[in-house]
Amino acid sequence: MNRVFSRWTRGIGLFLSRFFRIGISLWLVLVLLAGAVIGTRVLTRSQIIRAVGGQDDYDEAMRYIEIKDILDEKFIEPVDRKSLGYSAATAMVSGLGDAWSSFMTDDDYKTYQLSSSNEYSDIGMSLVKDASGAFQVVTVYPDSPADRAAVVTGMLITAVDGEPVSEMSTDEVRTLIRSKMSGIFTLTVVGMSEPLEVDCTATNTEAITYRLEKTGAGYVQVHNFDAGSGQACVDAVEYLLSQGAVALVIDLRNNPGGLTTEAAVFLDYLLPAGRLFSDITKDGTERVTESDSMSLELPMVVLINAGSFREAELFAQVLKDYHWATLIGEPTTGNTRTQETIVLHDGSALRLSTHSLLSAGGTDISAAGGVIPDMIVFNRNAEATGTTEGTTGGEEGTASVSDDTQLMEALRFLS
Repeated sequence: MNRVFSRWTRGIGLFLSRFFRIGISLWLVLVLLAGAVIGTRVLTRSQIIRAVGGQDDYDEAMRYIEIKDILDEKFIEPVDRKSLGYSAATAMVSGLGDAWSSFMTDDDYKTYQLSSSNEYSDIGMSLVKDASGAFQVVTVYPDSPADRAAVVTGMLITAVDGEPVSEMSTDEVRTLIRSKMSGIFTLTVVGMSEPLEVDCTATNTEAITYRLEKTGAGYVQVHNFDAGSGQACVDAVEYLLSQGAVALVIDLRNNPGGLTTEAAVFLDYLLPAGRLFSDITKDGTERVTESDSMSLELPMVVLINAGSFREAELFAQVLKDYHWATLIGEPTTGNTRTQETIVLHDGSALRLSTHSLLSAGGTDISAAGGVIPDMIVFNRNAEATGTTEGTTGGEEGTASVSDDTQLMEALRFLS
């Protein structure tokens, strides 16, 4: 073996000597070869480190590979590499400590697509984004706004009210459609010369319930902050004031949120000039929403519970920041971050919080773990939420017949 290697290196030396017309010793050839090998390895390693994002990322990748190799070699049972990879990805996202961010396997993501598409059911259709960037109609529900607009399964939608959707995520298109839910909007469809007109005015469900309690307090229950809800709340309060309301109960329990623009309309009506809230991204980009100088100075209570999400939580926290209302009920869950779905190369996906809503006082409600009421009160009968039928006023001037403990406490407090 040594003899063969010696002949090989001698041959290389002889070739180089004749080619460059210089004399090169055997040891010099060996040194040059060793240098070339080492240089190549260093260069290759450097390129790999740069490719994966730097030394820290390289070390993390090598640690994962090292652990995987040890498991393959030492673990007593067969190792499923795909399962290991999914578990590692799940743990990585879980390590962020954000309850609203998650990893989805390819099968999980397919299920998520189907379930999230049902969020379009208010207009009567479900959508899935295709490879071209258009949104394909998967389902159309009978006698819905989409059905009456002649939307059919298989259509490819490229714009909503003239706004192109190819660069939008599913979440962004859902928000765009929800913002149109109180009126009439158009859908641009591939192969059709004219957009389809979708009329939601006839089927738009009321976002609020309101009445004047016998205590003299106006009661406004906000079911959601979907399109049109902000002005509907303002109109309801104006009506209650005209009927003699001297205090106000705003019920946000089990409100899933909706659009920040709608929450801003109601907040602007209630609060004086100043910052209401801001939407901030990781790079520090901040979009601030402010109120004008007009305001409503009236004793107020806001009711919240664990079913109050996003814009409902933000609304309550902003009023708390301004010391404009007393919060009664249960702590909320802190879901005030905006998530984006990012699809990976193998069909799996990340559901990742990319924006955060900050209240007027700069509170990140998600980081704080939710909104904490000024008075923590639990309902004895969850089914009685929002009901005061048959009230008489009672000896203390409250809705004494209602089983809604939280509302009872609010009316008693305002009395």
